[in-house]
Amino acid sequence: MDAVRDGRAELRGEAARHLTRVLRAKAGQLYEISDHSAAYLAEIVEAHPECAVFRVVEPIDMPAEPLLRVTLCAALIKFDRFEWIVEKATELGVERIVPVETALSEKGLRAASQKRAARWERIARESSQQSRRLRAPVVQPAVRFEEALAMAADYRYFLEEAGAPSLYGILPAERTKPSEAALAIGPEGGWTDAEREAAASAGWQAAGLGPRILRAETAAVAALAILLTAWSA
Repeated sequence: MDAVRDGRAELRGEAARHLTRVLRAKAGQLYEISDHSAAYLAEIVEAHPECAVFRVVEPIDMPAEPLLRVTLCAALIKFDRFEWIVEKATELGVERIVPVETALSEKGLRAASQKRAARWERIARESSQQSRRLRAPVVQPAVRFEEALAMAADYRYFLEEAGAPSLYGILPAERTKPSEAALAIGPEGGWTDAEREAAASAGWQAAGLGPRILRAETAAVAALAILLTAWSA
């Protein structure tokens, strides 16, 4: 939904068709809507496949935005599992998702990811609505590992399987002001020695999640939960 003007808002296109044909929404029903800057309780006054019109009833108080804005640099893995990362990272509050081609990523995933971009954006949008976020995270086009390492942030963490200090243990003591963090998650085969050296040379901090060997999607969720919870404490 683009904007709320004079207490009214319109929903068009595929979203309107889904609302009226799949959800069978009708005039008089109440829904929560957002224009990406605020949220409202609104009543449907017109429901057509090409356009649904809402009347704002009252504003809704939404949770505060996280003090930490996180960019998740997630290695490309099989797309069904990468979609799971997009969904859960969105629910947790990630700001941006960057698919990354690493040395051990499966061949062809970066090229094939171009055809998945719209689907990933839709998953992020639907997950943001489900989790009552005002805005969905940005899902960027896939980049090579070297490009991801050049990303700027106040804190940059590079997840390792073993031998690295715990992620929680290396977080800064003062975490009250808004900050930006980048989090790199490797593929199932892990990082190569060359990638580890490149990350260290670029100033990324190696961090671990304990003694277990985790799947990429599990590591992403666990690390994001640690980061975002730490800044909200």
